[in-house]
Amino acid sequence: MNITDVRVRLVNNDEKLKAVASITIDDELVVHDIKIINGKDGYFLSMPNKFNKEGKRIDTVHPTRTDVRESLKALIVAEYEKALANADIQ
Repeated sequence: MNITDVRVRLVNNDEKLKAVASITIDDELVVHDIKIINGKDGYFLSMPNKFNKEGKRIDTVHPTRTDVRESLKALIVAEYEKALANADIQ
């Protein structure tokens, strides 16, 4: 699996939610609404999710392995930091 594109939309008026990202996998599949959250231990990703019948939030898309989740996080956070740097310039 290759992440062929990462797009980040900054969120300026929220203390914890910093940005929303979309990724393209192998130029064929797009996953929207990956949230970049600033938690007490640094950034983490909140994958696209919905509420089930019991009112519990469940991910609709997620990595199945920890190493894939960490790679995805590193890639998306790097793009977020680039977007922040570009926003400061403008």
